[in-house]
Amino acid sequence: MFTLAEVASLNDIQPTYRILKPWWDVFMDYLAVVMLMVAIFAGTMQLTKDQVVCLPVLQSTVNSKAQPSTSGKADFTTVETTTGQGEEASMRTVSFGSAPTVTPDIPLSRATSSQYQPTESGQELKKERKDSSGRKTNLDFQQYVFINQMCYHLALPWYSKYFPYLVLIHTIILIVSSNFWFKYPKTCSKIEHFVSILGKCFESPWTTKALSETACEDSEENKQRLTGAQSLPKYVSTSSDEGSPSASTPMITKSGFKFSADKPMIEVPSVTILDKKDGEQAKALFEKVRKFRAHVEDSDLIYKLYVGQTVIKTVKFIFILCYTANFVNTISFEHICNPKVEHLIGYTQFECTHNMAYMLKKLLISYISLICVYGFICLYTLFWLFRIPLKEYSFEKVREESSFSDIPDVKNDFAFLLHMVDQYDQLYSKRFGVFLSEVSENKLREISLNHEWTFEKLRQHVSRNAQDKQELHLFMLSGVPDAVFDLTDLEVLKLELIPEAKIPAKISQMTNLQELHLCHCPAKVEQTAFSFLRDHLRCLHVKFTDVAEIPAWVYLLKTLRELYLIGNLNSENNKMIGLDSLRELRHLKILHVKSNLTKIPPNITDVAPHLTKLVIHNDGTKLVVLNSLKKMTNVAELELQNCELERIPHAIFSLSNLQELDLKSNSIRTIEEIISFQHLKRLTCLKLWHNKIVNIPSSITHIKNLESLYLSNNKLESLPAAVFSLQKLRCLDVSYNSIALIPVEIGLLQNLQHFHITGNKVDVLPKQLFKCVKLRTLCLGQNCITSIPDKVSQLLQLTHLELKGNCLDRLPATLGQCQLLRKNGLLVEDHLFDALPPEVKEVLNQDTSIPFANGI
Repeated sequence: MFTLAEVASLNDIQPTYRILKPWWDVFMDYLAVVMLMVAIFAGTMQLTKDQVVCLPVLQSTVNSKAQPSTSGKADFTTVETTTGQGEEASMRTVSFGSAPTVTPDIPLSRATSSQYQPTESGQELKKERKDSSGRKTNLDFQQYVFINQMCYHLALPWYSKYFPYLVLIHTIILIVSSNFWFKYPKTCSKIEHFVSILGKCFESPWTTKALSETACEDSEENKQRLTGAQSLPKYVSTSSDEGSPSASTPMITKSGFKFSADKPMIEVPSVTILDKKDGEQAKALFEKVRKFRAHVEDSDLIYKLYVGQTVIKTVKFIFILCYTANFVNTISFEHICNPKVEHLIGYTQFECTHNMAYMLKKLLISYISLICVYGFICLYTLFWLFRIPLKEYSFEKVREESSFSDIPDVKNDFAFLLHMVDQYDQLYSKRFGVFLSEVSENKLREISLNHEWTFEKLRQHVSRNAQDKQELHLFMLSGVPDAVFDLTDLEVLKLELIPEAKIPAKISQMTNLQELHLCHCPAKVEQTAFSFLRDHLRCLHVKFTDVAEIPAWVYLLKTLRELYLIGNLNSENNKMIGLDSLRELRHLKILHVKSNLTKIPPNITDVAPHLTKLVIHNDGTKLVVLNSLKKMTNVAELELQNCELERIPHAIFSLSNLQELDLKSNSIRTIEEIISFQHLKRLTCLKLWHNKIVNIPSSITHIKNLESLYLSNNKLESLPAAVFSLQKLRCLDVSYNSIALIPVEIGLLQNLQHFHITGNKVDVLPKQLFKCVKLRTLCLGQNCITSIPDKVSQLLQLTHLELKGNCLDRLPATLGQCQLLRKNGLLVEDHLFDALPPEVKEVLNQDTSIPFANGI
């Protein structure tokens, strides 16, 4: 038999789950406990006192006309005598049923008569003995025990014997059905996680702070004090979101608006201080709530399971009530037993009494009452489950009572759990809603961010960039700290991976700011801040994944000079390519697009007359349509890199003002069209590096004004003499080709200052090379050169000489006569440098501050 403690443990749900148990579940748990007590009490009574007592029914008595009346005295069995002496003898034998004990060897009639001998006269006693009054039963004690045991199993109905066990089984099933959704493997983890998050959200200091601010904002006193705020300018973001906080309260507080002190009130700044540990905990809660919502909202298993267990309990209630009603009348005090053992005892029928019948009826009535109450509660639960859509939950009231108007409605299991919590206490869902609001999360981030990134810390991160400008780079923050806008001398501001970046009006203090970088950072700008940027910003870098990340205000910066766009602008993926409003950028001079274009967007032509530099870096996508280039008459610099071009586009030959052309990293094999460059009178720099060019046509001589020619990383095997007819050529780069010979005509390039032929197959340096006395940079590394002529001393302006990776045995001592050459500009193996005469090394080591290591 189970103990009460063991059975009660089945109903032992963790106290933390109480918030998910509405009043009906709690009440049904109490009813289940009472039913357990009924089962245990009835079972205990049945184990200790349950029995039947049987007496034989005489055949003569059954056939007699004067059959005894079984009018309800359940403690007696009537046995009549055959002498017909009437009621006196009958009364004497009736008392046997209540006789305390009878010796088995003494006949029943004698035992009965001897009990009443004191009330009779001696003469009457002799007469009765003579007439043999009464009837012997011929049954001893062991036979009665045998009959009682047989009749207990034969005559007693099964419901009377197993009633306590049925109650126990039914109650256990009801308890399991009530708490199954807490234990089911696919729901228990979600419920446990929800209860844990809910408790932390309820107790989080951030929840109290957020609701306190709401109370301050919605109080009547604040409304009275804010009546004058309507006249203040509101800073509304041009890229507004429906879920963004209204600019009234937070912006007014930041802009220095002070409330009247006539009446005491709670100041909002008094609750803005949040402990760092509490802030981190609140951040973690926002993340947990977001992940939990995504995990739970996609199914309704918890709801279905709860409905299913409620239906099971209702069906169980109906089943118990129906079969109990059929068997309730079988519990009786009197039962007739026919054991069919007359060959052993001589009697065929016995009349038995069940001593537990009275108590079982009382317990049965109690049990039926409890079951009825339990069933009505189940029916109410089903009514509640289907009365309203429990798979939808709206925070409408919370939105009305708080400033967090962006709290989203939830659905499926998430909604059902919140409905269950509301039955316990609606305050839980109200406080929980704070962590579903992006506005609340942004406020927390803003407070934590400003607490961490102080003015002193930001000042330490300011550095000087390559252009000697003061630069601040903020990476992967939750927002832009307010202290940034106190750095009034900042010139370059980089914001990278800051999805919630907001630029307030305080940016107008940064009068020196001219360059802004937005890397995956769709910043929102207030109206006053936008006005400042429109008038002061000169350079803007925008790096994005999708064109929608480009802020709309970018296209309204009328004074912008340089725009750098890095991201996906493929027209196949973006029907609205995002450059529709470039026509407003009337002062734009430089446009840099690094994307995967298949054609130059027609919208770029809106600013074409103003552009002086256009850079398009593709990721290997073939750029096909280039007719738009013809409209860019003022372009002086054009870069088309990694565009899979196979020939020089003809549209380029229409750009009369072109000065520099860069076609790096394409698939150009031939440059026969180079003759058309003779029409570009201003072209001074031609970069055809990193292509597949095999030879240089002699028509290159027509580019008379060419000063720089870059042909590195191609497949050239020789240099035609036509190249050396370009008398204005100052830089020639043919590195990393297959050139084996430097033509002697190189001596004609008297203006040559930079010559790069690294990574080729040159083995001999012509003496004419050293007639180029204006050479400053001479890169001869990774060739097959065996010696350096002494005439290298003629290069008096040489500052950089690369010889590493050749077959040199020594260096000429005349290197010391190169007056501007120093050790840090000489790239050669260590042993060759060490072999130089000491006086030469001393000359090369003069005025060197950069250490020489490994010849680099």
